[in-house]
Amino acid sequence: MTSRNGKPLVITAGEPAGVGPDLCLALAETRWSNKIVVIADRDCLDARARQLGVENSLEILNQPLSNPTVCGTPDPANAESLLAGLKRAVAGCVEGQFSGLVTGPLQKSTINDAGFPFSGHTEYLAELTSISTPVMLLVADSMRVALASTHMPLRQVSDFLTRGRLRDVIKVLHADLVNKFSIPDPELVVCGLNPHAGENGHLGEEDAAIIEPVIAEFRRNGMNIRGPLPADTAFTPAAGHADAVLAMYHDQGLPVLKYAGFGNAVNVTLGLPIIRTSVDHGTALDIAGTGQADAGSMTAAVALAAKMSGV
Repeated sequence: MTSRNGKPLVITAGEPAGVGPDLCLALAETRWSNKIVVIADRDCLDARARQLGVENSLEILNQPLSNPTVCGTPDPANAESLLAGLKRAVAGCVEGQFSGLVTGPLQKSTINDAGFPFSGHTEYLAELTSISTPVMLLVADSMRVALASTHMPLRQVSDFLTRGRLRDVIKVLHADLVNKFSIPDPELVVCGLNPHAGENGHLGEEDAAIIEPVIAEFRRNGMNIRGPLPADTAFTPAAGHADAVLAMYHDQGLPVLKYAGFGNAVNVTLGLPIIRTSVDHGTALDIAGTGQADAGSMTAAVALAAKMSGV
């Protein structure tokens, strides 16, 4: 296994009952095939290859599952192995064995059903690397959308968004646009939390009390940042160019990006000491093993991780 810098990317196949194995097998037919190693159950990938009528030529680090895989039916008994595979991949990145990590989709509910608290890759990888402020960024071509909060109920978002937390997110976003995306002076647009960015306090106080002062602070320090802009116009051409838009919560920013680039978008976790990208979709249990899975997002995730890491 070789790459330009001698260190391959590591892929975790994700939920074995979903399309993750299908997507990994599709990578064997791409130009990245000799630059990746996959952490997965070898028997599972071999069985999926036979089911799809393709050859399994991937380099695999075997991570055995407790129970055999049935397409479309996740098994909580396999959750511990899946999390162990993630730990193995992260440790390999931290130790310099791998250039970066690309993750296949996991079924969060199945991992929770097994008794493991798991709200998503973003939070779990931050825990593994002892990072307090991971930032979720979705990328589709030139559009980049980051989130000030990630996987939480909407009623908790307002209390979560303190000045300190928002300040930390913006610092991480700005730093990684510079260091991982090689944008020397990134321009950021920040969405308001409330409709019309609060309408001067008539539609909520958070925009004026929390978001505006933080933006003003960064502007005084020379950062190229604007907002808070009403979210319903922040993504339009009228808002002007931005290297990234910061949305306040998950479903404020991601519907726009996924509409613009679904199937080719990439999820990136910023703030980690490693490079991590992922597909922009879920496990697609209903089409696992049918040959219908679109590998576009997985291929894009590998390509972006390779670009960021110099593979």
